[in-house]
Amino acid sequence: MQPTPRLRAPLARSTLIKMGARIAVVITLTTFFSYLHMLHTLRTEALAHLEQHVTERAQSEQGIFLLAEDNLVFVKRALEERIRALGPQDIGPRFDRLFVRMADGSVRSRPEGFDGTKTVGVFVPRGVKVDEDMRRRLLASYDVLTAYGPAFHVRFANTYVTLPEGPIVIYWPEHPTWIHDTPPGFMVTQQVYFSTSLPENNPERRTLWTEVYTDEVSGKSMTSSTTPLDLDGRHAASISQDVMLEELMAHTINEHLPGAYNLLFRDDGTLIVQPHTQMDGEHLRRIIESVKTRPPGVSVLELPEQDEYLAVARLLGPGWNLVTVLPAHVVSQPAVLAARYVLLLGILSLALELAIMAWVLRWQITWPLLTFTQATDRIASGEFQVELDTSRNDELGQLAHSFQCMVDEVRRREKALREANESLEQRVEERTRELKDVHRQLVQSARRAGMAEIATNVLHNVGNVLNSVYTAAQLARERMTHMRLEHVGRVAGMLQEHQGDIGAFLSQDERGRNVLPFLGKLGQNLLEERKGIATLLDDVGRYTEHIGDIVKVQQNYARTPRVQEPVHLEALVEDALRINSAGLTRHQVKVVRQLEALPPVLTDKHKALMILVNLVSNAKYAMDGVPPVERTLSVKMERTPTGLVRIHVHDNGMGIAPEMLTRIFQYGFTTRDEGHGFGLHSSALAAQELGGSLAVHSEGPGHGATFTMELPYAPAQQVA
Repeated sequence: MQPTPRLRAPLARSTLIKMGARIAVVITLTTFFSYLHMLHTLRTEALAHLEQHVTERAQSEQGIFLLAEDNLVFVKRALEERIRALGPQDIGPRFDRLFVRMADGSVRSRPEGFDGTKTVGVFVPRGVKVDEDMRRRLLASYDVLTAYGPAFHVRFANTYVTLPEGPIVIYWPEHPTWIHDTPPGFMVTQQVYFSTSLPENNPERRTLWTEVYTDEVSGKSMTSSTTPLDLDGRHAASISQDVMLEELMAHTINEHLPGAYNLLFRDDGTLIVQPHTQMDGEHLRRIIESVKTRPPGVSVLELPEQDEYLAVARLLGPGWNLVTVLPAHVVSQPAVLAARYVLLLGILSLALELAIMAWVLRWQITWPLLTFTQATDRIASGEFQVELDTSRNDELGQLAHSFQCMVDEVRRREKALREANESLEQRVEERTRELKDVHRQLVQSARRAGMAEIATNVLHNVGNVLNSVYTAAQLARERMTHMRLEHVGRVAGMLQEHQGDIGAFLSQDERGRNVLPFLGKLGQNLLEERKGIATLLDDVGRYTEHIGDIVKVQQNYARTPRVQEPVHLEALVEDALRINSAGLTRHQVKVVRQLEALPPVLTDKHKALMILVNLVSNAKYAMDGVPPVERTLSVKMERTPTGLVRIHVHDNGMGIAPEMLTRIFQYGFTTRDEGHGFGLHSSALAAQELGGSLAVHSEGPGHGATFTMELPYAPAQQVA
């Protein structure tokens, strides 16, 4: 009977109040813990991102410094070779042709035809004596910079060589008149970039970087790397490259994480680059002090006084400190916004949930349950023509739908099983007749043309497949017999007994509360049984089809060309294992697969399957002497660099003696009492016809055996 409105209203109201209060508490707690979780997650991710960012930035920024050091080492070697290679005849006339002493007493590149954007310039200060050795070094420097300066200009503004006596050879396209703008008394020996190469300042004679300074001639701020060149124990020259400060500042200031900013300073606290925003001295002092006193190996620091996080990386080369500063509010703000969204969505979800619950509780449940009870009575009596209301979206609608599907599936399965059994018997009978005819024809053909091997091979392969056909049919019959249809009548009887108080019975009685879950599980069980039986019937169909294909293959065995087709080798291996699955299960063999996914290849599908079925079957019997718990069959498929597909079938069985390895593929050779020696022989011939090969390897008796089939790797699309 239908419940009255007088009973619906209190149930709906009390349920809504209770559920609303509980959901509100859940939403509040969810919002709070979501905020804490998101704050922790965002902080962890932000710090990890910060550390990764500063590391990547450091690697990016220091790349120019490391590249400069590598360039200088290269130029140093080239300059030394060039100085030693110049002969006296190459110096005098050429030097006078390129350079001239000016009216101010200095020696410079000849102004006529000099283009500083393309040509290397030379400057010798006034009062410096230009002897033969200096000319050699100047010309060698001119030649080396002419050869390599334009290439280095891709990354560096300039490249130059300075001599201890004061001359300089420079390639600087951005300042082509640098050598002519230089005062005649300008001495590079007094410049900071040259002092780093002096023996007293650089006893290790390695590349050193200067602090940031301003060039007196160009007015540009820069830092320089300098490598000294010593010849015969004497300081002969210094090679340098400059990194412009404005480029370094542009990288450091403009490229930063959202909300963060970058700093660049030396170990002594000298600030090299700072952001455009003004920073007070105390703030900057705390940042520098925190970086200097940080523990070794720590790259991310927290600055509680300023509510900031610091990520530190050291630039190789000049040894500067790159620091990225991330304010804490940048990390916490997304968590606050996310918590607000969670709270808002929770409130909206609460309102929507209460509305839906109020609508659902207004629906009646007694009449659908009575209808369901009547349906179960009809099913219990054997009448499967029932129609239930499956349009509802609640549990009763789901139950009705599952029950309807169960009834339809039981009715369909009974009909399908009857038809399948009849069809299976008919197809087996037809195949048996065909096999007998084929066998008779093969025997006659063997007598006429010496092809008796074909008939024995047919019987061997078809026997393997027929075992799987029989096993699949028996399993289908057993699963159909064990279907639990009698439980439907019991449930129907139980519901009929409590028809008058069906609602209370289903909600309050201990047995009644188990009815709906039981029916759901029963329906699921029947669906699984249907799926299992359908799979077995599909296997039967595929096996019988394979029997026919084996026959066709063997009829054309006398080197008759067979049409190739696209084949998924991975699925083919699985079919071979499935054909032998009954025997493998019976022998308690564990199968281990290592199959590389490959695109379809063109090959003879059934001939390849015949080989795999024989290999798996032989491996199964080879493990009869091994304890069941240790029997393992490994199947591995891989593509070789030589354009082949290699399939390994390995067993841990009795193994093969060395003297038998050369005879294993001979016609009629077998190590089993009930064997006939046809399987491996025919498989080897089939592999050769496919363009591949079949090989065997064994360490000896008791160490198992590995059969390897190789096929040409010819992808179907590529061949097409």
